Amino acid sequence: MILPDNRTYERRLLMRGYSFGVLEKLWAIPWLFVLLLCAVAGVGYVALLSAGEGVAEAYASKHALRFGFGLVLMLSLSLVDIRVIARLAWPAYAVGVGLLVLVLLHGNVGKGAQRWIDIGPVQLQPSELMKILLVLALASWFRRASWERMGNPLFLIPPALAVLVPVALILKQPNLGTALITATIGAAMFWAAGVRLWKFAILFAGVGLAAPIAYERLHDYQRARITTFLDPESDPLGAGYNIIQSKIALGSGGLWGKGFLQGTQGHLNFLPEKQTDFIFTMVAEEFGLVGALGTLALLALVIVFALLTALRCRHGFGRLLALGLGMNFFLYVFVNIAMVTGSIPVGGVPLPLISHGGSAVLTVMLGFGLLGSVHVHRDVEFAASHD
Repeated sequence: MILPDNRTYERRLLMRGYSFGVLEKLWAIPWLFVLLLCAVAGVGYVALLSAGEGVAEAYASKHALRFGFGLVLMLSLSLVDIRVIARLAWPAYAVGVGLLVLVLLHGNVGKGAQRWIDIGPVQLQPSELMKILLVLALASWFRRASWERMGNPLFLIPPALAVLVPVALILKQPNLGTALITATIGAAMFWAAGVRLWKFAILFAGVGLAAPIAYERLHDYQRARITTFLDPESDPLGAGYNIIQSKIALGSGGLWGKGFLQGTQGHLNFLPEKQTDFIFTMVAEEFGLVGALGTLALLALVIVFALLTALRCRHGFGRLLALGLGMNFFLYVFVNIAMVTGSIPVGGVPLPLISHGGSAVLTVMLGFGLLGSVHVHRDVEFAASHD
């Protein structure tokens, strides 16, 4: 008798609903992907060490601790059966909405916005977490969708409301950038699930018609960001200062950079928010075009892994979840890089696993834990009752 190889045997057991032990699941974790994340976090550690003038306690040590905790969270979540995660998707979404409401009622105010809440010793920004929970909820909803269901407008009302509720709550903080990213993630999930393109055309036409009205309702500082984006030199010492200094730092690094701790824009304090929103300019100034492209290559590989995980997954929930998580990470990277290069208006979006900030690191690692679970359980079969 010819016995099947281990992977074939494991796949058959998984599709029949059997569960493996912890050691087998640990073996199935994508360890190369874990090493890739460590490399990205290592870039962040070096950049934050420079932002702290070579003093690790300023930013880098906290970054390392947060990443270490996030890595444990990711590996633990990767071992959880993806079917259990699917069952908890909507309760988790409800918790996320509750946290957003709690922010509006009792959140901490900083820089004119109310976005954070204290949970014990941790300060959490629920809007970051909500993006992950929204992807979970929409993946759970759309995994049951057939082509006929996707053509029924009534089937699309609940997930549309699931997107609009957190977007509205995030706008109330106010946090326009994160609200737009959350809405974009929701739209991407609708597209991945098979919503007809003509419906998107109607949506975009409505957004275009509403844009002038929305612009008039923006806060003064939000309108200033848009006008500064169009002409930053109109106010070089005010609203345009950040982006002008960012462009100077990006260009001054040349091909190989000025060297570690040798960047003038950052260390002479011309560069604002160098440890958070503008951390990429620190990398580009000190390590040049080579260092900047190397960092972008590492971040691109993370996105590629998410796409490959979606392609290799056998169930709809995992495919949609992997695509949504990949889109979330892509938007982090795209918006931050476009922002510091002056391609879009400046907004408070960090560079994932590189910028200083606890909420972004932990929520990104939570997402990667879900992605790891999709990878480990990519061959499981959802029971018909789950649909």
